Amino acid sequence: MLHEDHPILAKVRKLLAKAEDPAATEHEAETYTAKAARLIADYGVDRALLSREDPGSDPVGDLVVEVEAPYASDKADLLSTVALALRCQVIVRTARLGRGKEISLHVFGHRSDLERAEIIWTSLLLQSATGLLRAPVPPGEHVAAFRRSWLAGFRHAVGRRLREAEDGARQDADARARSGAAAGSAGPTASLVLADRSELVRGAVAAAYPQARPARPRSLSGSGAADGWHAGQRADLGARRVGGRRALDG
Repeated sequence: MLHEDHPILAKVRKLLAKAEDPAATEHEAETYTAKAARLIADYGVDRALLSREDPGSDPVGDLVVEVEAPYASDKADLLSTVALALRCQVIVRTARLGRGKEISLHVFGHRSDLERAEIIWTSLLLQSATGLLRAPVPPGEHVAAFRRSWLAGFRHAVGRRLREAEDGARQDADARARSGAAAGSAGPTASLVLADRSELVRGAVAAAYPQARPARPRSLSGSGAADGWHAGQRADLGARRVGGRRALDG
């Protein structure tokens, strides 16, 4: 498990404190949060490589997450985006109940990746809620439509940043492996290790949901996507928890 006193999280918290300082410029805040995202990505690659020698140290697991109104579908989309960027797989489950539609997500992944998704999603839920309240709705526009489009823009920006951080960490690890091979210390590249791990996760999903189909993309109206995108560009991609509670309860 990742704990609050983990050295990686300690570094992340320091970076985020700088990013959240009102005296920091927008460029400085983005720089700090990009470093935080990269630390989380480096941790994920390191855990993957360590688990090659001891697979039981980072097994494939799963979590069931229920998302609540308002904007349950948008919260579910955010979790899906974060989880997929961190090499997890997601099944979205919808049930029609007397009080309306209930959405839950069944998230599969290696334990370290599930933990990383928990950390980032918890933080982003709070940040998106705060940003949404601050975003003015244009006169005459439907409030819910604007906010859903804002959340979509936020989600797309966050997803892009997470994927870039993950790709950068993987590429750097590959470069180190190639250097080691040239020096006579052969070992698999991070890309190969991560590909094998992803295959194990896909196998777990297929075993649990053999009839699963890709979800249809949502169609959204509203003019908030650009504002949401810019907010997602500035979002902290680090380790804050809301009220001391875990975001993903299995």
